[in-house]
Amino acid sequence: MKHFILIIALFLSSLSFAQVDDRLTTIEFVEVVNNNKAEALFYFQNNWKVLRDKAIKKNYIHSYQLLETPASDDASFQIMLLTTYQNKTQYDQREEHFQELIKESGGLKLLNNKKPVEFRKSLFSKDMVRHWN
Repeated sequence: MKHFILIIALFLSSLSFAQVDDRLTTIEFVEVVNNNKAEALFYFQNNWKVLRDKAIKKNYIHSYQLLETPASDDASFQIMLLTTYQNKTQYDQREEHFQELIKESGGLKLLNNKKPVEFRKSLFSKDMVRHWN
């Protein structure tokens, strides 16, 4: 009986080590243009972040982050926008889900009536798979 319990305990503990992390993260690299940092941060705080807060509540995404960094000669971006999806299903449904949330949002909130093209430029984005915690 002791051996049986030990075998079950070892089997269950091995399952916890074998868990696969299915999360996927998208990172968008954004350049602030025309010295409009205040407008860009306002936009992301009042639009991008609001949508992601709603997406978390509806279980459309796992998490998100906005990271700020100084631009350099090698990399002109100042903002990195990270959105993490719990699994491939969430990731595959992202466009549909965000379109739904955008329709519900009531329009863009802008600082100084500047449109996004006037203060930000999306340079590129990358999709990544997470391999472990």
